[in-house]
Amino acid sequence: MLRSLTLNNVGPAEGNQPVHFAPRLNLITGDNGLGKSFLLDIAWWALTRKWPQEVNTALTSGYMARPVDPRLQADINIELKGKTRSVKIEVPFRREEQKWIFPRSKPVMAGLVLYALPNGGFAVWDPARNYSESQSGAIHERRPAYVFTPQEVWDGLWGDDGKPLCNGLIHDWAGWQKENGDTFKLLQNILDSLSPSSQEKISAGRLTRVSLDDSRDIPTLNMSYGQEVPVIHASSGMKRIIALAYLLVWAWKEHLSACAFLGQEPTRQIVFLIDEIEAHLHPKWQRSIIVSLLQAVNQLTSKRVNVQLITATHSPLVMASVEPQFDVKKDGWLDLDFEPESNGKGRAVITQREFVRQGSANSLVALFE
Repeated sequence: MLRSLTLNNVGPAEGNQPVHFAPRLNLITGDNGLGKSFLLDIAWWALTRKWPQEVNTALTSGYMARPVDPRLQADINIELKGKTRSVKIEVPFRREEQKWIFPRSKPVMAGLVLYALPNGGFAVWDPARNYSESQSGAIHERRPAYVFTPQEVWDGLWGDDGKPLCNGLIHDWAGWQKENGDTFKLLQNILDSLSPSSQEKISAGRLTRVSLDDSRDIPTLNMSYGQEVPVIHASSGMKRIIALAYLLVWAWKEHLSACAFLGQEPTRQIVFLIDEIEAHLHPKWQRSIIVSLLQAVNQLTSKRVNVQLITATHSPLVMASVEPQFDVKKDGWLDLDFEPESNGKGRAVITQREFVRQGSANSLVALFE
């Protein structure tokens, strides 16, 4: 789990201001351009030691952070809680190498780390598949992470050797549905959890073909108006949600398979980073998505798993949706504000806000104006 980040000469906010993260739910709000996505990229890097675009250069986001002033020292201080211990790590930027240099020590295992990008891309770091340690204590990385462009989520991710790392949503969903085993049942349960309402359930329809030139079996969705719509023809909001459901199932099932192969116990920690959680969703859906995601992640296993959700949002409806569940002991609200200065310019300020219950979504709109 991620406990805190302290950025020095990095990002839009000045100074050595620590950013503390709550153990369960973290909501990051703020205007465009103040650093919400940047903060999530830093969080992913702190947990995995790799930048998303560094792993998959086809991404158009997730680039390495750089010092604001290249003449001055820059460093990022990280506090992590692993399975058995908590550590604080100072990572300086080495100008000569143009790199952030982690200390030569065993990484803290923060658990399974998932990162949903706003454009539909996705990243997964698995402690069983992306890290290993030999009996001599030498650290070996099997693969830095699994980082998908939006297209690769649907059509599959391939390694440099031409071997498939992930078959993609269309192929895997169709295969799971034909088997009709536990994996497909899990997918259906998570789709049900992520549905916009009890009256509008997302459920799988029959497999279909969409053209003479495409030999793939394409999954479909049962729509409330009685039709079965191929997933490739679904709305942007539907695609966003079914991609989240698919990658939750894929990441967890691949983690279990790797643990069984290696003789390890599955992780009991999941960190889920989501940028613009409300992207493409109808306002009604925005009011349920946070609670739905927490329920969906908890469905992955019958054993207790600690889930830390860190999400950026512009939506007052998302904020309204968490009012009944927000617990000040487990949840937190980070707000990025623009603070004008007398010279006509200004600076970004990160504030740990107290969550004040407003009573309705309409009254929360004023917080975003």
